[in-house]
Amino acid sequence: MKKNRAVIGLIVFVLILGLLGYTAAFGIGADKSGSASSIKLGLDLAGGVSITYQVVGEEEPSAADMADTIYKLQQRVDGYSTEAQVYQEGSDRINIEIPGVSDANAILEELGKPGSLYFIAQTDSEGNNNYESGYGIDADGNIVPQSTLNKTIDELMADGSIILTGTEVEDAQARAQQDSMGNVENVVALTFNAAGTEAFAKATQKAYDNGESIAIYYDDDFVSVPNVQAVITDGNAVITGQSTVEEAQRIASTIRIGGLKLELEELRSNVVGAQLGSAAIQSSLIAAAVGFALVVVFMIAIYYVSGLAAALALCLYTELMVILLYAFEATLTLPGIAGIILSVGMAVDANVIIFARIREELATGKTVQSSIKIGFSKAMSAIVDGNITTFIAAIVLYFMGSGTIKGFSITLMLGIVLSMFTALFVTKFLINAFYAVGVQNEKAYGVGKEKKTIDFLAKRKVFFGLSAAVILIGFVVMGINQSSMDMPLNYSLDFVGGTSTTMTLNEDMSIEEIDAQIVPMIEDITGDGNVQTTKVAGSNQVIIKTRTLTLDERERFADTMVTNFGVDESSITAETISATVSSEMQADAIKAIIVATVLMLLYIWFRFKDIRFGASSVLALIHDVLVVLAFYAIVKISVGNTFIACMLTIVGYSINATIVIFDRIRENMRDMRGKDDLQEMVNRSISQTLSRSIFTSLTTFFMVAALEVFGVSSIREFALPLIAGIICGTYSSICLTGAMWFVFRTKLGKKGKAAAK
Repeated sequence: MKKNRAVIGLIVFVLILGLLGYTAAFGIGADKSGSASSIKLGLDLAGGVSITYQVVGEEEPSAADMADTIYKLQQRVDGYSTEAQVYQEGSDRINIEIPGVSDANAILEELGKPGSLYFIAQTDSEGNNNYESGYGIDADGNIVPQSTLNKTIDELMADGSIILTGTEVEDAQARAQQDSMGNVENVVALTFNAAGTEAFAKATQKAYDNGESIAIYYDDDFVSVPNVQAVITDGNAVITGQSTVEEAQRIASTIRIGGLKLELEELRSNVVGAQLGSAAIQSSLIAAAVGFALVVVFMIAIYYVSGLAAALALCLYTELMVILLYAFEATLTLPGIAGIILSVGMAVDANVIIFARIREELATGKTVQSSIKIGFSKAMSAIVDGNITTFIAAIVLYFMGSGTIKGFSITLMLGIVLSMFTALFVTKFLINAFYAVGVQNEKAYGVGKEKKTIDFLAKRKVFFGLSAAVILIGFVVMGINQSSMDMPLNYSLDFVGGTSTTMTLNEDMSIEEIDAQIVPMIEDITGDGNVQTTKVAGSNQVIIKTRTLTLDERERFADTMVTNFGVDESSITAETISATVSSEMQADAIKAIIVATVLMLLYIWFRFKDIRFGASSVLALIHDVLVVLAFYAIVKISVGNTFIACMLTIVGYSINATIVIFDRIRENMRDMRGKDDLQEMVNRSISQTLSRSIFTSLTTFFMVAALEVFGVSSIREFALPLIAGIICGTYSSICLTGAMWFVFRTKLGKKGKAAAK
């Protein structure tokens, strides 16, 4: 790169950095598009809509039907936000909380009133029409299809004209496909269960033979009246004729919501305020600023000019992350903010790997320019393999996870792509530009010192024993907790449900005032620090969620409110609520993690041509998860909705750190000769990557420690286990992974010395 081009390039970079920084801070246009303030916020930060439905009917619904309905509703409302929550209230009510919206009526109209869905034959057994098809004029003056029922639903049910109901529909999705003329058309693809497949096959045979239609009827209205053009026997049907993608999506959503096992009616709806006040956001921003500053100072102090390039690239990374979160319409919650702050710390990982390589090349006597080129080249495989492995996990979590898992995966994928882009392209450009403008003294980049090989493998039995002891202690403590608390971990109401108490205050209090004055009294009564507060917008009504309260605790709660705040006791109502993280969502998360682990194992096997690398990586991953679980059990940290995101972060962090060491082992194996000792080579590989392991952990630690110091209580419950996870992940990468691979290699492969292959 010539000097003039480098100068122009740096000027252009600074201008781009400033433009993106302005966009991220202030946005574009009146609606501030692209700015941090325009990102969708979750219920905890910005409030939203709370809707309560009640089951129609006199009989109390079964637990299985309620669980199935909640799960299907959760899938439905994920379309509004991945942070939307659905949970049971009392025995026959379901509550839905959708963040980032303020018009309850619009949501209710779009969501619809969850009711029964029916597929109706055009004619009954005697050939009489069950409905009449025709056309009418809508509110905008457009001609639209209209149909009218000739009988009641009960009459249709009695004479067998209702082919099947929504409970036989497994799924309904809007799709685009080509018609017989090669044109793209919008359709709704239906999938039926076994009973529905059989019933639909008979119905379509009759309709096809007679040239009839089958009406889809929901909530006292016709959703669609498609003509049957073929006999459908495989349980997969397609509804054609939708003019727009939006129409196809609306019909698909209506069919999915109508496939509920229970019929629901709206009981109440409220616009609720943020669960956390502005102080929570302010403290998180302070944590971000402090952590970011520490990372920048550390990188420049350790890596000089290279560190400055990394700091500038990190600024660009942060700006792009904000803009892309807006572009992808991600919903940001407080744990999401913590995750982004954490990703800033992890984003320097690729830079640390590159800079360590550059210093190693300088130590061999190569020129600065040559060292920069070789350093980036040699670091490429470790960076690509580490990030692709984590990206595989993120993709699996996106497609198999639900709720907060899906939201977490979006943030993770964005972070991975941006970190690779900024490290491999932006940092590389900046370093080459600095060199071209005259910063060519090797001292400005730092010359690596010869690293003494530490014999980590000689102490492998000690490390294995220590890890086994910590995990065993964790299981013992979980057993003790099970005896004393009836649960192995300190599960919050997100996992086990609790009590939702609604009351009307005599005076208007902000969330900050409620948290400062009321919450400490509630915590004294419950003995639990996990109290969630929400305020209904435009009123003095407050909703307080706690762990399940006994009758005595409910009475003490009411007495405290009446005595200290003059609350009218008649305005205080308490209902038992289910977990917001349902058993199905937990099952989805576990399945996703298992599939992701298997795919990561296969990828590592493919890339390293040795399944023992993959097996060692997975064992280290399991080790880190079990150790952090032990930490949760021993310290009794509340296991809430951030728990899954925390464990997933640790999994990604663990596998990334392990790949770096294995990449160096792979490289050193290629240079081995027959007389070289395998154990010495593994120890040398770990020692050569030791600075990367420690420095990356430190930069991530700075960000998480800032969250622990400056964050609110819910953020600290997220940060503290992450600190434990960072320490554990660093320990397992350095002390366990290489040792496990060595044991597998010598016990399951060639013994003693190994030659390069």
